[in-house]
Amino acid sequence: MNKQNALSCGLAGAVLCSIAACATMRVSSDVNTALVSSVHCHTFAWSGSFHPRPDSPLRSTVANPLNEARLRAAISANLASKGVQPATENPDCLVGYGIGSRNVVEGAYPPGWGWGYGWGWGYGWGGYWGWDWPYVYHEGIIGVDLYDAKSRQPIWHAVANQSLTGLTGADAEKKINEAVAALFTKYPG
Repeated sequence: MNKQNALSCGLAGAVLCSIAACATMRVSSDVNTALVSSVHCHTFAWSGSFHPRPDSPLRSTVANPLNEARLRAAISANLASKGVQPATENPDCLVGYGIGSRNVVEGAYPPGWGWGYGWGWGYGWGGYWGWDWPYVYHEGIIGVDLYDAKSRQPIWHAVANQSLTGLTGADAEKKINEAVAALFTKYPG
């Protein structure tokens, strides 16, 4: 294989991985159908920003002010691709955002399901064969909200499951960009 073919294969692989990341990321969205047809967002302003306490343990992970700047940049770029530009005065819409994390418990089943310690029978749909305890993990969330600037009513809400816990620099930027791109596949209009 020559260098050009290897480069082409590598580039194609990177593109497919990026597409797969958006395709497999869980995204949920909700739209205010009564308002979305009457409010046209050509300009926007931010509705707020993060303000974690300086001693907050979240400051070094999900509430990192650099990650906030990365998130704002990704949202701005995706809004620009939809024809929505930042406004210095009288914006049509306000944009809110958030990065968070929560603990999720999976595999907790009602008493009487399963028996023994370790290996035994269980219910197969969730794939919980082999252990008698729940599986606990951190779920990361990145969300974007769009509001009518005049009425302050919500127009659109979208959330992607994307963890930033412990990520900084280029790794955090990549995950934020992937999540925001996935969110904007659900952008109304």
